[in-house]
Amino acid sequence: MERKYEICRMRILVIAATKAEIDPLISGNNGVEVQITGVGVPSTLYHLQKNLQQNATDLVIQAGIAGSFTDDIELGEVVLVKQDTFADIGMEEKENFRSIFKSGFADKDAFPFSDGWLVNPNNIFTHSLLPAVKAITVNKVSDSFLQKQQAIINFAPEIESMEGAALHYVCLQENIPFLQIRSISNLIGERDKSKWKLKEAIANLNKELFKVIEEVLSVNGEW
Repeated sequence: MERKYEICRMRILVIAATKAEIDPLISGNNGVEVQITGVGVPSTLYHLQKNLQQNATDLVIQAGIAGSFTDDIELGEVVLVKQDTFADIGMEEKENFRSIFKSGFADKDAFPFSDGWLVNPNNIFTHSLLPAVKAITVNKVSDSFLQKQQAIINFAPEIESMEGAALHYVCLQENIPFLQIRSISNLIGERDKSKWKLKEAIANLNKELFKVIEEVLSVNGEW
């Protein structure tokens, strides 16, 4: 689904996997367009690519919650993703996972990848007060200790989502500026929802999302 707001000089597209993650933004009038892509990589790839083919876009912002691998990032904290990758495309043998890059099935530096990562070249990271983090994208969220350890060993990530790398992949291929903004709702592997901070994460996410949009519009896209 897509909802249009007032016309501005830039076309900013905000995408999210679910409406609940950006409900406060949808309720406002911010000079942006919103698209709910659905959960997961396939849905995000398809709907984002289709939107960009049909509409000239100056900036894509993906906003959503994420899980954290580290206690250094507090629950409810908002971060910017500097680099992301598809963390479960590869081979697993005897409980050891190897990515398609380490297995030799793909070139780790073939565009748009750089050393196996999809790196955002946007210069907002040089002056944003939000922490810049390394993320991975998975198709299966799990409480599996093995899956968590495989991710840490192979990628040393700080956070995890189910859509982030899809944003990076499409926008790098299409040469469209993008930002991935995430708010931490839980620790990786913790499936007891009573220990999550989902409401705080969504509230903080939208608060920072408003700030980022205002900043971008105030400088006419020169950032």
